[in-house]
Amino acid sequence: MFSREVYEARRRVLAGRLQNGLMLFPGNGESPMNYADNAYPFRQDSTFLYYFGLSQPELAAVLDAETGQATLFGDELTLDMIVWTGYVPTVAERAAGVGVAETRPLAALREVVQAARAAGREVHYLPPYRADTALWLSELLGHAPREIAQHASVELIKVVVDQRAHKAPEEIAEIEQAVAVSVGMHEAGMRMARPGVTERAIAAEMARIASASGGRLSYPVIGTVNGQTLHNHGYPGTLASGNLYLLDAGAETELGYAGDLTSTCPVSEAFTERQQAVYQVMLNAYEAATKALAPGVPNRAVHFVAARVIFEGMKDLGIMKGDTDAALATGAHALVFPHGLGHMLGLDVHDMENLGEQYVGYGEGEARSKQFGLKSLRLARPLEPGFVLTIEPGIYFIPQLIDSWRAEGRCAEFINFAEADKWRDFSGVRSEENWLITSDGARRLGPRKPQPVEEMAAVRAG
Repeated sequence: MFSREVYEARRRVLAGRLQNGLMLFPGNGESPMNYADNAYPFRQDSTFLYYFGLSQPELAAVLDAETGQATLFGDELTLDMIVWTGYVPTVAERAAGVGVAETRPLAALREVVQAARAAGREVHYLPPYRADTALWLSELLGHAPREIAQHASVELIKVVVDQRAHKAPEEIAEIEQAVAVSVGMHEAGMRMARPGVTERAIAAEMARIASASGGRLSYPVIGTVNGQTLHNHGYPGTLASGNLYLLDAGAETELGYAGDLTSTCPVSEAFTERQQAVYQVMLNAYEAATKALAPGVPNRAVHFVAARVIFEGMKDLGIMKGDTDAALATGAHALVFPHGLGHMLGLDVHDMENLGEQYVGYGEGEARSKQFGLKSLRLARPLEPGFVLTIEPGIYFIPQLIDSWRAEGRCAEFINFAEADKWRDFSGVRSEENWLITSDGARRLGPRKPQPVEEMAAVRAG
């Protein structure tokens, strides 16, 4: 945990911004794999972690916005439980470590909530993303389970998003630690990416390194020779000479902060001429995007900086054609760049996505595009000092997408489908690193990730 003062200050800021009602923060419970005592590894709710710092299951908390008083709710372990778990500090002892003086049994939460509602006070809560939390809130608040999300407090969502979006120095240090471990994971993955090695073996090594660091993976590893499939979480393949290997993997620190990196490298000793040509276009897009990062610049504009470089590069390869501005307006570039440039990063790898991307990634009244590709841009709003985000342009040749667009004549004035067909078996490339917006620009967090174009031989030599 951070110091007690960090959590006290966070709660003080939150109460000062909301100023009315009672805020309810459910922690997560255990999630059984197949029976109660055989659970998935526990991960606390990120907002609960942010304000209360305790990573144990079956806890909840309330914060009175009018008095600033926080109360932690939880039950003490029975002797039967301690036989299995060993000694665990009392709820009061844990609460004191994060500056909470009042503790009560979990069952007392119903009485507190009912008293607040009887007094006409608003009970604010965030939208749940787990079914067990939704059911618990349903019983506590009297709403039908299907209505729980719609009754979530937009007022609380907005103040939490604004506070969590601006990373404090201690958070930046944690993210840099996560990035440093993630860089080590990628160096190991690139060393392993040789003919005959299985995708599963590399994914297992990523998990081992993350765990050995004292944390865990920040999300399921994407490690594949089929990089054209964006979220490929299966590992059935074996690497072969001539393949590209795309690795999207990151570590999470013990305190829950995430790193999120992607590398693409040749399985052979070097890129082929075609592979290097596409990789260089993608790398140019990455470098152009990072140079555009600055406070006040809409990330939507940064996205289009990368998209422009990619479209122009595809024109040079004969795959795309026509006026660049017109092509970008119609979304022609999304044939090979079908996702957004990046997303916020922090306690969640897609930071606060459970609170609603319209609040996290878009400004007040700013509508999300419905255009293919652009609708997947998670972060469009103007950048502010303290934001941490990913920059991750990619180029992918997806046979089914090529066939579908050609059949409907989509963006035909900007795409040479006959040439695109020659790249159907290419797969995909992506590079991703994590950036902090500063008062006068931006800086990359953590150590530099190896660049295969320059450093493949050195990385594989160890």
